[in-house]
Order: sequence, then C-alpha cells, then structure tokens
Amino acid sequence: MQGYILKIQKIKDEDLIVEILTSKKLVKSYRFYGARHSKITLGYKLDFELILSNFIPRLTNTMHLGFKWLFDREKLFLWQQFIRLFHNHLKGLEDVDEIYYRILDDCAKKLDKQSPKRLFIEAYTQILYFEGRLSDRFICFACDEFIEDEEITLIRGFLLAHQSCLKRAKFKKNKIKELLETKQTINLNDDEIDQIYQILLDGF
Repeated sequence: MQGYILKIQKIKDEDLIVEILTSKKLVKSYRFYGARHSKITLGYKLDFELILSNFIPRLTNTMHLGFKWLFDREKLFLWQQFIRLFHNHLKGLEDVDEIYYRILDDCAKKLDKQSPKRLFIEAYTQILYFEGRLSDRFICFACDEFIEDEEITLIRGFLLAHQSCLKRAKFKKNKIKELLETKQTINLNDDEIDQIYQILLDGF
C-alpha cells in the first residue's frame, strides 16, 4: 500500500499516530517508536503495511519513496504547507475519492521542475472543480451583484467579489477567468501568484 503522510501526532514516549492518504482511504495508524524514524515525516510518500488490532491498525514495513526536491528546503516547506491544507480539508473522513490522492501524487511528481506555488494553485482549482465549488459566474460573493468591473478580488475557495466590496488584493478579471476555466497559471505573473497563494493558504 502507498500513501502520503498528512499528519503526525506524538503520543506516549516516542510512539506516533500517523494519518496517511492512500488512493481510497485516509488511514489512521499507530507507529511504535515512530519518532525515531526519519522516514515518518510530514508529506513523505510511503510504501507500507498495516497490521489490524483492537485499537487502530499498526503501521509497519515502511519504505520512504523519495523525490529529488525533498533536498530543496523551500519546496519542502511549501509542500508541507499544502499537505496541512489537505489534511484540514479531509480530516474526519475515512473513505475518500481517488482524485485527492491523484492530485497530490501528480504535484509530487512535477515539483522537481515546476514552481510549487503555481502547481498548488492549479491543484487547488482542480479540487474546487471536482467538488462543484469552482466559480463559473462572475457574481460578487459580498453583494450578490454581477461583477462588471475589469478588476476583481478573490477570497477563500476562490469565491469572486468586487474589490470595492471586500477591499482585498485586486486582479485582472480576464486573468482570473482564464485561471478558473483552464486551471492553468501560465499567464499570471509572479506577484499575482504570490497574492493568490496567500488566498489558498486560507484553506479549501
């Protein structure tokens, strides 16, 4: 079985509760002396086995499936930020749709050669689209009126609003329209990416 570590919780002594996203489930497992093992790290991809018990499954036979970018401190930091967002979004679930694992796995495979912020923004739009929450009508979240302005703003979940209603960072309407339709960031400049990434950090 393979999956990504979404959360690690230290309990008595050096034992850990480890939550792992697989293609079908968010698995909560117990790892004896897990704090001693560097492979049990937030965001790492593992190959592992579970041994059933009366409490929660015991995590065993773990093997770290590494990526080159893990040696890049900035990319690892941003990856772990995104992983925490994933966990907050999925926490409490057991069975999950495969798309969440596929999106995370796709990001991990591309991260060596692509900008992490751009990659995660694109992944974010894919998840919102899958969940039926990606805005496709330019109606202001705050006043419920159509947005005719050439500049707009975004809030959590990429909800759209008049910049005059929310007084937040403003973006070119046509660029946001392209992002939401294509789920690509190619025509956004680095400053716009930084601003949109800050919105992403508010959560799904």
